[in-house]
Amino acid sequence: MEDINIGVIGGSGLYSMTDLKNITEVIVETPFGMPSDNIVVGELDGNQVAFLARHGRGHRISPTNIPYRANIYALKKLGVRLIISASACGSMKEEYKIGDIVVIDQYIDRTRHRRDTFFEDGIVVHVSFANPTCAQIMKILFKSGKEAGARIHLGGTYLNMEGPQFSTKAESLLYRSWGVDVIGMTSLTEARLAREAEICYAAIATVTDYDCWYEGEEHVTADMIVEVVKKNSATAQRIIKYTVKTIGTEIPECGCREALKTSILTAPGAVREDTKKKLNIIIGKYIK
Repeated sequence: MEDINIGVIGGSGLYSMTDLKNITEVIVETPFGMPSDNIVVGELDGNQVAFLARHGRGHRISPTNIPYRANIYALKKLGVRLIISASACGSMKEEYKIGDIVVIDQYIDRTRHRRDTFFEDGIVVHVSFANPTCAQIMKILFKSGKEAGARIHLGGTYLNMEGPQFSTKAESLLYRSWGVDVIGMTSLTEARLAREAEICYAAIATVTDYDCWYEGEEHVTADMIVEVVKKNSATAQRIIKYTVKTIGTEIPECGCREALKTSILTAPGAVREDTKKKLNIIIGKYIK
């Protein structure tokens, strides 16, 4: 299993990729437990791609309980240098219509119960996160979306709520006043961990509903979302396919893959040996 440069994390509705060929399922153990599901490795237009279903096949894992650290660590262990994430979201603006695709460039964190750092157990790291997604891959995703015939927006702020419940109306109106574009339950935690793991991360969010702020629509229900998700999944897969074809094996160089270079505060000699071993694939080039 060589040259798995690109990882894809699929969210609600995207539990597999129909165009993957010569697939193999890989069980990857991590110090943070098992990933959400076995990782499916296959060829997409001649490129090796690792696919992971965020909620597990059959949608078994609630947003709060997704093993985010295990998921990102497992992809890092397979050699992935770029993650393309797809997730469902609610629109907070009328111009972001149901069925639209948003290429995310910013986040606001409203989570409360997430383990969203690798760096515990005697090591302190503060990575730069001003620009949480990879600008170069964002542009490729946007161009791919146009080629796929999607209604796609380049850039958008994603408010990451905790879930699993949807927003109250008061919350929804508050978030709108902040100027956010979409709301979801998963993407930010992945982006944080991918940056710590020095993996480029880019995300597309597919609009399934208008949350509960919009008076012209019924309040969102899971049944409503499922129907839209099925349609959005095919579009997301086309975008990912075009993106993988464009990138090929040449992952663009960017600062994401040196995120730890100036971010580790703990003196190398002060880091515990068990922590060094646990995080070797992440910090090994900086701390021996």
